[in-house]
Amino acid sequence: METGFRLQPVSFSDLPGWQADNPRELIDALRRCRIHVLAEKHYKTGSLGVSTEDLLPAMNAAETHESGDAAAARQFFEAHFTPFKINKSDGTRGLVTAFYEPDVEVRAEPDDEWKHPFYRRPDDLIDLDDSNRPLEMDATYAFGLLKNGQISPYPDRQAIDNGYLEGRGLEIAWARSKEDVFFAHIQGAARLVYPDGNVKRITYAAKAGHAFSAIGKKLVDEGEIKPEDISMGSIRQWLRSNPERADQLYWHNRSYIFFRDVPAGDPHLGPIAAAKVQMTAGRSLAVDRTIHTFATPFFIASDSLTRLDQGQPFRRLMLALDTGSAIVGPARGDIFTGSGALAGDLAGAVKNEADFYVFLPSSAAARY
Repeated sequence: METGFRLQPVSFSDLPGWQADNPRELIDALRRCRIHVLAEKHYKTGSLGVSTEDLLPAMNAAETHESGDAAAARQFFEAHFTPFKINKSDGTRGLVTAFYEPDVEVRAEPDDEWKHPFYRRPDDLIDLDDSNRPLEMDATYAFGLLKNGQISPYPDRQAIDNGYLEGRGLEIAWARSKEDVFFAHIQGAARLVYPDGNVKRITYAAKAGHAFSAIGKKLVDEGEIKPEDISMGSIRQWLRSNPERADQLYWHNRSYIFFRDVPAGDPHLGPIAAAKVQMTAGRSLAVDRTIHTFATPFFIASDSLTRLDQGQPFRRLMLALDTGSAIVGPARGDIFTGSGALAGDLAGAVKNEADFYVFLPSSAAARY
């Protein structure tokens, strides 16, 4: 099992706020995971050791579960899972942030105003692993450039912004603002809104390979924004107030995201996550995929996170459906708040300590 933390078995009565939670939506989410798993392939098993086979009995039970009230939904999870608190070895608590699906106005063709593209994955970008990654490249590079039979780091954000991909027909659409494109990169998905009202969804397809560097941290380190004031809103305001310095800040984050078109799906649900199912606002969590397995439930409790529940402490069961390069560690999560501007406002300032409880399938709980 992964080192750096230990699992402490607890009872459902030990979960703060469990009796007030209503996890009904997660039963539908488990059904969607089941459809994907049976039709496509099982999810990669994280180092914790929970496999899709361990989770399938609960998915199968969700398929035949009759919709009921909140109590019936809690009873479903109590019948199929055993809760464990994740205790980090360094004694610190877990951390939650939040993300959303932005709406971005776009045009199908560029002009002098609409000139900032969303790009598809280029054909000279290849996946890297230990079998083909050059020894001189950092082991964190999961993608690289294949050119003339040689593999090297892919051009970074600055090079792409300066035209590296122009003329290759990779553009999905053009936005008015580089700021909108950049923040869609951070979120990993977007709803593209066209003048005729048509809405197209795009989601993460690949990245250039460079490590993610937080521009908010750079602004704090340089004294531009106070640590207590940093948020997506304050970063956007700084960018608008300092247009002559904006590019240098964008280019501090060398990581660049490529997108793919995805079906619009259920308009009441979020974008398709890394788990290949649509997310539910407020109930879907991005986790460290190297440790945890998609479709694993987590109960998150945070006294300081109150902005998502009308001023009340956050106590909610969630399903691990996504991941991200900044989501690292056993008790680290990113909460999906929904789509559109309001969801962005909710997500923008979430950065709170939290207790993480992982729900392990009862059939596998004895292993821990």
